[in-house]
Amino acid sequence: MPAGAERMMSAYAEQHAAVDDLAERIRVLADGRSRLLVAIAGAPGSGKSTLSSRLCDRLNGAAAKTPAAAVVPMDGFHLDDTVLTQQGMLARKGAPFTFDFGGLDALLGRLARNDEDAIAVPLFDRDLEIARAGARLISRNCPIILVEGNYLLLDQAPWSAIRRHFDLTVALDVPLAVLEDRLVARWLEQGFTLAAAQRRARENDLVNARLVRQSGIDADLVVAVS
Repeated sequence: MPAGAERMMSAYAEQHAAVDDLAERIRVLADGRSRLLVAIAGAPGSGKSTLSSRLCDRLNGAAAKTPAAAVVPMDGFHLDDTVLTQQGMLARKGAPFTFDFGGLDALLGRLARNDEDAIAVPLFDRDLEIARAGARLISRNCPIILVEGNYLLLDQAPWSAIRRHFDLTVALDVPLAVLEDRLVARWLEQGFTLAAAQRRARENDLVNARLVRQSGIDADLVVAVS
């Protein structure tokens, strides 16, 4: 992670104050704006979804009548398993080339412009392993959008182009050994044997994790998670 970026040391599962601090930073930055896009980037298993959800809860806890924040996961742009099978890429599902980059880039542009009453966004259903179109509506009156995903700060074409959409970028820095433990546990929860879970983690997830760690654009804020 870049030495010049501000760093926060935290275990978000235990230290609610750290989430409150980051939420306050976002509130201050969003003040007076009709729309603020925040990128929350990190390797698979780094805790992006958990952090985004907790931040959203904190930000909305201070909202009056309408939500102040909403989460848009990059995972909604997974290519379908049928497409990946046809292209011989199913085993690498989750790698940068297995997402609809153009769709994500277009959506972020629409969210940033904020000139529509509401925008429908897709969500990924992990139980069904499928992206569901139009699964969430983002109102024009919702000023803060928390976008979370593996490759939001990837310094490779075409992904590096989406940095232009974000007003604040946050990167999660998690040791590879911790990531491996989390990723194996995730596959075990999906019903895989220990051997199969370890194989999936090591042959795909950790390959993607190393790419994120080694080829990331500098973030405004780095959160080091133990």
